[in-house]
Amino acid sequence: MTIAHLASPKSPMRALAVLLRDAGNWVAVLGRNASMPAAEQAGRAPLPSAVSKDASCLFCRQDDPAANKLLCQNDSFFARLDNFPATAGHVEVVPKRHVVSFFDLMGHEVADAYALLQTARKLLDREHDPDGYTIGINEGSAAGRSVDHLHIHLIPRRTGDVPDPRGGIRRCLPNGNPDLWY
Repeated sequence: MTIAHLASPKSPMRALAVLLRDAGNWVAVLGRNASMPAAEQAGRAPLPSAVSKDASCLFCRQDDPAANKLLCQNDSFFARLDNFPATAGHVEVVPKRHVVSFFDLMGHEVADAYALLQTARKLLDREHDPDGYTIGINEGSAAGRSVDHLHIHLIPRRTGDVPDPRGGIRRCLPNGNPDLWY
């Protein structure tokens, strides 16, 4: 993908970048919970000792190699190999602090998530050479979230890995049959 392609207003990656950027701006505009530490309210990363963890949470045990096989990381997120991959190279991008919802991220965390998705994608491109990617967040139990700690799925896709990929993630819903859309 070229820089010109990313700059194109119709580029899917540009659309995702704008969505993530805007989500960070909404956090800045809407403000934070009054009980949140001042550093977090200001949009700065909390001090390492202040990063919230839940000892019973799989994703809060990022330093436990039996629970998490890390691919790469940055200040706020780590990318781990999925324990039950949908396909070879399926990774999850996970915040280092215990946060349940994408909508609870701070602006700088949204930017860090996007940056780590890009880094992980480059590594997966070299290792697996996929034809495309499915990127997804199961936001809430109704959407299929099974671990109450935000994680963004980055799933390498290959031409022919499913008989009819049209509609992508829409296929999980009753109105997801693309033959009914036309």
